[in-house]
Amino acid sequence: MELGENLCAAARDGDCEKLLSLISEGADPSYFDSMGLAPLMHAAKHGHAQCLSVLLEAGAPWNALTPSGLSAGDFSMEAAHQEAFDILLNAGIQAELLLGTIARRKKEAGQGSCDGYLEDRVAFSEDRLMDSDNKAVMMAWEKPLMEAHAKAVCCGGVDGGAGQILNVGFGMGLIDMAIQQFSPLSHTIIEAHPGVYARMLHSGWGEKPNVKIIFGRWQDVLPELQSYDGIFFDTYGEYYEDLREFHQHLPKLLKPDGVYSFFNGLCGDNAFFHMVYCQLVALELAHLGFLTQFVPLPVKDCLQEKVWEGVEHKYWQLDTYYLPVCQSSSDSG
Repeated sequence: MELGENLCAAARDGDCEKLLSLISEGADPSYFDSMGLAPLMHAAKHGHAQCLSVLLEAGAPWNALTPSGLSAGDFSMEAAHQEAFDILLNAGIQAELLLGTIARRKKEAGQGSCDGYLEDRVAFSEDRLMDSDNKAVMMAWEKPLMEAHAKAVCCGGVDGGAGQILNVGFGMGLIDMAIQQFSPLSHTIIEAHPGVYARMLHSGWGEKPNVKIIFGRWQDVLPELQSYDGIFFDTYGEYYEDLREFHQHLPKLLKPDGVYSFFNGLCGDNAFFHMVYCQLVALELAHLGFLTQFVPLPVKDCLQEKVWEGVEHKYWQLDTYYLPVCQSSSDSG
């Protein structure tokens, strides 16, 4: 305990030599002191960049959280310590890239995400779509975001108009209603949940002249797909690995001048983790030949406490939503 307290004090003071000495004596870099802070958090709060590097090299977890849910990265952001922020951001990206490799291997071994949601009963109301655990699949507060997403993906056609559009995941239909306002030449919708699919048909979506509905998991219906001027992706019950897998197909699915976007709910309950994943997805898309820009949209006014009444988990808790706009990097100049 004394070693841990001393380690926190050295991190707070920016004493790298003391840190190295204590670590060599067996001090635990993941120790939390009586204030509920780890050494990495103390160093981040005070902008001691070199100490951060020492602690990370010694195995301090970049994503450890205080009881109130703050990470070292959050402290560096709050104090505007740019160098410290960059070190922690890069540590997070590198760690998640490694975890992504591990997750892919597990998925190849048959240990991927389950299909429990597709077998679950869902409930619709005027302002939300819920699963049987009272977790929100989609909510009406997202409507302005979906309208912004629709505008983005519907400007990649000929002469900047809506051409052939693909949406993966119908939910409440917010994005699809917004897409229809742009009168696309064709509008393909993939939906995998039988209850949502039945409601789509009951609501007349199957009768719209420019709409094609494909029932099934996107992974299973890829052979039915063509190439599109605009693509939007927003599934439920899947994980980042599933999003990453979809991105592997973008070079074939998205036309050269097309625009791709997705619901950016990645780590929507922690500002720093959200930034890590924004940078991670941009980096991985860059490797596929795409440039990703994030358009900040304020959402604080949409999220009064009453919005979440009866919802088991607040899946979005940040004041700003970063809407991704992805295009071929060859067209960015």
